[in-house]
Amino acid sequence: MNKHLNIVMVEPEIPPNTGNVARLCAVTGASLHLVKPLGFSIDDKQLKRAGLDYWNLLDISIYENFAEFEEKNPVGPRYLATTKGGRTHTDINYEQGGYLLFGKETKGLAPEILARYPDTTLRLPMRTEARSLNLSNSVAVVVYEALRQWGFPGLV
Repeated sequence: MNKHLNIVMVEPEIPPNTGNVARLCAVTGASLHLVKPLGFSIDDKQLKRAGLDYWNLLDISIYENFAEFEEKNPVGPRYLATTKGGRTHTDINYEQGGYLLFGKETKGLAPEILARYPDTTLRLPMRTEARSLNLSNSVAVVVYEALRQWGFPGLV
């Protein structure tokens, strides 16, 4: 099991969001896992523009589907971000080597994925009349909370 943070974007749809998350992963040392289908080409200009000068720092893996992701990453706790999460993102004790899972912009994580890990769902506090926070912003908030808990290892 690796000793760093893993960001998993399941079926992301909007290139700039994924580009922003890629840049976040590059600057924090987190690994990025993309689960198909993607709503864009990995060569998309908007995707690259968001983190163009950071792609050489990025550790990225791409999977055909969620089953392949699970098969290739069998070890490590999963933390699932959802507006229906049981606890706030600050109530979770993130373990090193864990995977932060985020769903597609329009629907979030699929019910069957949420059902696999019901005890580790998390949410960001929001006003009740707001639908959700932008995906890349949500990822950044959770990533920095996990890194804060670990004392920001390897970061200055």
